[in-house]
Amino acid sequence: MWRLTASSCGPIVSAIVLAGCNYARGRWVQDARRRPLYSGLECKRWLSPMWACRLTQRTDFSYESFRWQPESCEIQEFDPDLSSLARLRGKTIALVGDSLGRQQFQSLMCMLTGGKEAPEARGAIRPDGWAYRFFATNTTILYYWSASLCELEPLNRSDPAATRYAMHLDRPAAFLRQHIGRFDVLVLNTGHHWNRGKISGNRWDMYVNGAPLRDRRMAEISRAKNFTVHSVVRWLDSQIPYHPRLRAFLRSISPRHFVNGDWNSGGSCANTTPLLRGVRVQDGGAADDALAAGAVAGTGVRLLDITAISELRDEAHMSNYSLRASSSGVQDCLHWCLPGVPDTWNEILLAQL
Repeated sequence: MWRLTASSCGPIVSAIVLAGCNYARGRWVQDARRRPLYSGLECKRWLSPMWACRLTQRTDFSYESFRWQPESCEIQEFDPDLSSLARLRGKTIALVGDSLGRQQFQSLMCMLTGGKEAPEARGAIRPDGWAYRFFATNTTILYYWSASLCELEPLNRSDPAATRYAMHLDRPAAFLRQHIGRFDVLVLNTGHHWNRGKISGNRWDMYVNGAPLRDRRMAEISRAKNFTVHSVVRWLDSQIPYHPRLRAFLRSISPRHFVNGDWNSGGSCANTTPLLRGVRVQDGGAADDALAAGAVAGTGVRLLDITAISELRDEAHMSNYSLRASSSGVQDCLHWCLPGVPDTWNEILLAQL
């Protein structure tokens, strides 16, 4: 399905980055003059309507006006027009992960096009992802759905609708193994599908070394997740010497902000006042993703550290807003309104390339 190719030439992006800059430490600054980077009403081709809060019943959009300011360096102001693609000339940027990875992908497409139509962009769509080629700059931006990052193998190929899947904790997704040589930038993420409900609902059976996992202790969700993330990162690190142009990242987990329950037990995130949780992230401040940081330590895979800065933005989730009025009472305190917080993830990504 994925037949788009890319060449490697020229710098990916220019950015003002001081030595030793930690993009995960700094503060949120209100800057209505430069935010948002695109319109949630206009970015119709790239942005799913369910995540465009401008199309919902929401009336407060102050969450759109904040930018991230690192404490020890500057991030070059993003230029939200088609000339931004010139920075990515000849590159293939792949985002692989769950629906939060999909949000980051859609954010990047909206940013690079300014939310406008781009007739020169052509691509392929689901069932397993999206890929768009901008022919003028030979730039490919793609997203592939792999919520666990590990290989999922159908156990009964003769009955695809009912089959269970071997969830090979020690094997990266087949898509990654097959196409690693074609990426210039790779961003992985996983996290929120690692719970019993998702694993059972998806009919995933844990496997290691090609056989069902019998070790109950290792099959505990936190241990299985830890084992998988470390396995995938070690594999990716082993591939970097063979693909020297590759810049690989593991994105830290995007925080959930449910209070007084979970998504199915009355949990909510009704706050619309920005930064009630604080403005600044400093060392020893809001919690980071220790699993992601530990997995990339000592490897050639870099951490795209967005957890602590996103933790401060509980007002920027989908919450109870939707395209149609809902009486279910279920709130989405996991996904973000777009434009919004994932735009900052992409700004930090581009600054590190």
